[in-house]
Amino acid sequence: MAFNSASGYNNLPSGNFTPEIFSQKVLKFFRRASVVEDITNTDYAGEIENFGDTVRIIKEPTITVSSYSRGAVVNPQDLADDQITMVVDQANAFAFKIDDIEERQSHVNFEALATSSGAFSLKRKYDANVLQAMADGAGLTGTASTFGAAAAPLDITGSGNEDAPVNLMLAIARAMDDNSIPEENRWFVAPPIFWETLFKAGAKFAEVQVTGDATSPLRNGLVMQGNIAGMNCYKTTALNNSGTDVVTISGQDTTNDFVVLAGHMSSTATASHIAKTEVVRSTETFSDIVRGLHVFGRKVLRPEALVQGVVKTD
Repeated sequence: MAFNSASGYNNLPSGNFTPEIFSQKVLKFFRRASVVEDITNTDYAGEIENFGDTVRIIKEPTITVSSYSRGAVVNPQDLADDQITMVVDQANAFAFKIDDIEERQSHVNFEALATSSGAFSLKRKYDANVLQAMADGAGLTGTASTFGAAAAPLDITGSGNEDAPVNLMLAIARAMDDNSIPEENRWFVAPPIFWETLFKAGAKFAEVQVTGDATSPLRNGLVMQGNIAGMNCYKTTALNNSGTDVVTISGQDTTNDFVVLAGHMSSTATASHIAKTEVVRSTETFSDIVRGLHVFGRKVLRPEALVQGVVKTD
């Protein structure tokens, strides 16, 4: 498909649209934008190509350690090669038209616009899908006095609850400590309203023992890449309590309550791939249709390393 630039403009390199290059760019932008790509094990992404592919994952063995005294016989442990299968059984598609006249007369770089827009749309649906699976598969759930549950959400905005957001994160960190979850690569994800409430909390949020060190990005005003209670922090509209492509759990009051998630990167495996991008000529209008297929799989590997909380706002 040829994108002929309008006179005086060079809106596409060499004037051509290459589906393979476009799909690579979309995937690159998508991975930069996706929260899920940052908080899950993506080591298996290169092993899939099409819908229906399977990935066999060897579960990490548990090594037994015993005391030793001089001269004692050390018997080796047989390691079980337990396998978990992740199936690429999820798919999203996109399609858009490039009108011949608009293409020729516009100075807009259609490829750049389509790349960023397509990546953002894929990211929104993908993140919501995977985060829903993670919420459903979480092995650690809270109570009204810890990090909340659907039947007993934690109030983070009521009078006297100014420290509730930070206390919630500290309680989640302690729950992971008690479950022997590694400290490195822990994460916490919440919707924008949670972070708004947290930043309004003020003094306690700025304490060194909460943010980890004197140079933490959150102490310097950067919202998303900071470290609170040993967890890297993210926000996503996929955890809003209303709208499309949002996470909900059974029993949740979607009027005032919303889900927060935390865990370790090893808790969930994901693999995604843009399996097909093609250009076809429209049979109804003078335009070219660009369409693509994004396939992916997700699998909770360690439920004990996933935390589900529910909080409410007034």
